[in-house]
Amino acid sequence: MAPSKSPKSDSKGKKEKIFHPDSRKAAQLGRTQIRKNKLAESASKRIKKHAAQVDVYGFFYHALPPDGVLTLEELHALIKDVWLARHDDELEQERAARRKGRPKSTKEIKLEEIKLREAEEYRTGMEVPDLTHAANMELFRKWDQKEVAFIQLLRFIRVSSADPTLSLVSRPGKHHSLRKSDPSPTQDQGMNVDGDDSL
Repeated sequence: MAPSKSPKSDSKGKKEKIFHPDSRKAAQLGRTQIRKNKLAESASKRIKKHAAQVDVYGFFYHALPPDGVLTLEELHALIKDVWLARHDDELEQERAARRKGRPKSTKEIKLEEIKLREAEEYRTGMEVPDLTHAANMELFRKWDQKEVAFIQLLRFIRVSSADPTLSLVSRPGKHHSLRKSDPSPTQDQGMNVDGDDSL
């Protein structure tokens, strides 16, 4: 019996099909690639946005008192003295490192823009987790500092440097414990908690 011949291996490999540039198939492949690029870009933007949100909410998470709630005055002091001033040291270092007559560094310009933007946001109305509400504070303490979706369960208020005695509930919170709980006594001190979203 003759030995069986082993199948020849195709050394050339499979040829990639080339389409005419004006063909329907080439247009379809182009649309597919554009869609993939758009999805990747939107995913990248979403990741950056979530990272920025985690930074903001992480700041307020670390500012939580060990027990109890903050008063509205303490919340305003936290925003003014800590949140808005957090880049001041870095800005001073950048200014000190710059020689006389030299233009501002990119980092210095960026920090100044952030500071101005946040100060304007606080002046016109800044949305923050409600640290004056007992049930909201208890829920906020359970956050793992990673999952941004958890933040949607919390109650948010809008505070402004233009009127420090007023705060408006901008998001009442989706967690069941916030729906059944009454406002804490600290909220009744000159605060509007009617859930008006007009601002």
